[in-house]
Amino acid sequence: MKIKGLRGALAADESIGAGNVLARVLAHGADLAGPGLTFDTPVDGYPAEYPLTLGQLDERVAARAAWLHERGIRPRDPVAVWASAATDMVLSFLALTRLGAIPALMNGRLRPEIAAEYIRRLRGVGVLADDDHTALLAAHDLGVPVLGTPAEAGTGDPAAAPEHYRHHPDDPIVITHTSGTTGVPKAVLHSHASLFAATRHLLSMPQAQGTSRILNALPAPHTATVLMVNQALGNRAEMFLLSDQSGERVLDAIQRWRPDGVFGFSVTWAELARFDLTGYDLESVRLWFNTGDSSHEPHIRRLVAVGSRDTVTRAGVTRVPGSVFIDGLGSSEMGHSMFHVTHTSDTDRYGRCIGRPYQFTKVAVLDADGDPVPAGQVGWLGIDSPSLFRGYWNDSATTYRFRQRGWYLTGDLVYADDEGRYYHVDRAVDAVDAGDGKRFYTALSEERILASCPDIVDCTVVILREGDAVVTDVLVELAAGADATEDRTERVRVALGADVGATLRRVVAVRPDDIPVTVTGKVRKVALRERYLTEARS
Repeated sequence: MKIKGLRGALAADESIGAGNVLARVLAHGADLAGPGLTFDTPVDGYPAEYPLTLGQLDERVAARAAWLHERGIRPRDPVAVWASAATDMVLSFLALTRLGAIPALMNGRLRPEIAAEYIRRLRGVGVLADDDHTALLAAHDLGVPVLGTPAEAGTGDPAAAPEHYRHHPDDPIVITHTSGTTGVPKAVLHSHASLFAATRHLLSMPQAQGTSRILNALPAPHTATVLMVNQALGNRAEMFLLSDQSGERVLDAIQRWRPDGVFGFSVTWAELARFDLTGYDLESVRLWFNTGDSSHEPHIRRLVAVGSRDTVTRAGVTRVPGSVFIDGLGSSEMGHSMFHVTHTSDTDRYGRCIGRPYQFTKVAVLDADGDPVPAGQVGWLGIDSPSLFRGYWNDSATTYRFRQRGWYLTGDLVYADDEGRYYHVDRAVDAVDAGDGKRFYTALSEERILASCPDIVDCTVVILREGDAVVTDVLVELAAGADATEDRTERVRVALGADVGATLRRVVAVRPDDIPVTVTGKVRKVALRERYLTEARS
């Protein structure tokens, strides 16, 4: 079957969902010799970066399903997966969902005591952990056994794997987690239907350029990687998954593997902005796709200046210099980005614009009582979408705390303009009520600094209320070659604007090696605040 026809068939398939995309792609007659997935670490005797075919991928998943089934894993059994390699995360997800079990994918950077408590709260049946993470858990009571390593699971007999579990749309298929900036992260539950809702919509639309050969620079345990793996399988696209999303690793992979699309979080684009991109061969890239936190203008502008894209002219479709960057706003709970805005070197709609909502979702800007506010007024972002998570696993109280009048409250502060475009100004926990009807926003302040100070490649703004006063601290990372001895306080103050600028207390230069990478912007902000501002006050 041709790819276009297959995509339409998958979009119309009522039995498909996030837990059985591989099986349904095969059932619809996809070529076994066609693309499966490519990983940056070895897989069951295949070397790193070996492009597994669809048939080989299915075989490796079946081997793991057989091994897990032999050890008693059954439908609806929660199994924690803690490892570093994208290989281990993705193949474990596919194998566990084949059995109807519920993989709980965990960030490999969690502190061991936090990871152990998270596992206990899952109340599951077992843990899959690589050797390094098994050692980290050894001193902790998990309440469940460590079943083995994901690599061991690959030694199972594919022929012994049971038939693929028949999912109901409401069946739970994966638990991912939030950033855990304030302690044990929240366990985000998605169903067979919810985590496929956005993918179904996208499969019904024309396939976008930059989605045929994808470099996945998203963290492997994140909801976004599950989404993108399923989209790649449905599109019959090639995908190379990175376990390390540092800027240097991403640039190296682009030059060697030559993808037409790169998918990542805003922290990865910030990391790439530290490099002189003109010194790298990025010609193959047509699309940069961002999800999670929205990105900053200077980072986007650096990326769209490189690569190339197809555009329609009077002479037909023509390849022109400069790539496309699709920005938006998403989270594990949302089940996909809820907004999209397209940037090229010819566009200039920035200022934290996240664009318009996707067709499959409804959004609203709400006041504290859950009532809509007029255009131009900042309020809470409310989402009503079939892609929304089903709740926080074993935590109904927190699940309902974020629901109001039928809306899921994301914790983001936004406003809409008169043309239906939305703008993200901050996370509610980071914004500060300054009194007299004023509210100060850290994300918007960061945008203004980066747009005004080209020798600052990234920054973190922390606004705090101390007693009756509001104070602002700014942590900046300087561009290569910038004068490290210059006092940038006044330039930063002007960029912040009169109101926030009046509260500026200090500007602190941060070393590149101290910038947390491969995490969300929320984690980055908390980590830097704890590291530098606590020291400054001591």
